[in-house]
Amino acid sequence: MATVSAGARLHFGFGNLSLARERLYGGLGVGLDEPRLVVSAEPATEVVVEAADGAPADGLTACVERAVSTLSVPGARVRLERGLARHVGLGSGTQLALATLAAIARAHGREPRVRERAPAMGRGGRSGVGVATFEAGGFVVDAGHPTDRFTTERPADGDWTVPAVVARHRLPDDWRFLLVVPAADPGRSGEDEDASIRAVIERADPAIADEVAGLLVRRLLPAAAEGRLEAFGDAVGEIGRKNGVWYADAQGGTFRPPAGALIDALEDRPVLSGVGQSSWGPAVYAVTDATHAEEAREEARAALDACGLEGSITLAAPADAGARIEPQL
Repeated sequence: MATVSAGARLHFGFGNLSLARERLYGGLGVGLDEPRLVVSAEPATEVVVEAADGAPADGLTACVERAVSTLSVPGARVRLERGLARHVGLGSGTQLALATLAAIARAHGREPRVRERAPAMGRGGRSGVGVATFEAGGFVVDAGHPTDRFTTERPADGDWTVPAVVARHRLPDDWRFLLVVPAADPGRSGEDEDASIRAVIERADPAIADEVAGLLVRRLLPAAAEGRLEAFGDAVGEIGRKNGVWYADAQGGTFRPPAGALIDALEDRPVLSGVGQSSWGPAVYAVTDATHAEEAREEARAALDACGLEGSITLAAPADAGARIEPQL
């Protein structure tokens, strides 16, 4: 039996969504140590899928069938031991696809080669952050795609390479990412997400990309390299807001409801920095440190109460490594 454990990721936004610039997308994000999903697999002559009680298993069968086809193996018995909440901004789709691929490959005595095979699994078509954090964790910036290949219609599944990592930094061990996931409708995925992204790209202001580039080079990357938490958070928060301008028409505001209300409730709290929305939400994040973790949790609970929302609260360390794959070959 092979087992793969992979952490969630946060997506802070993109470097560019305008066709007027040379590179499109260019994801920014970070791998988290928690929450995690765990997938186990055994060789089999057919596809057999099961999930532990309470594990969100939608999409699992499709992932297993695709992985079996990609690896050209006869089958696998796969169990989702622990899952990530689906389509809330934690990268559940990519982490599930890659963990399933890696578990089946290792069960059959093969190297997963996730970066090479991610496109065949339908992953890495826009952002490369999920693949990069699965590989090695950390804070990641990817190169995006050449704009002349990625127009408003993305290439067919598999007809791309995952964007290269242009920067990766291990963040300090005592940093904590506050993660608040309100009980709300899931974020966009699949064809709905594709249509929304097309609409955003068609009218994206290229001047925002230039502003994001300045923030990235002059503020965010230096703060990540030097381990300056408040400077890192401030830059992440500003980049998130600029991305929100691109998405405003598609999601009903700079941040989608109810993430926007939560962000407003959490901003300007002394123990928090860089409050924002991960991907399409509704997950909201902020940066703090281990010393202020419980205060951050209290602020999150107060924000949920003030907005009349139920939800989960997690304080996660940044991942300093990628997915754990056992056994090792």
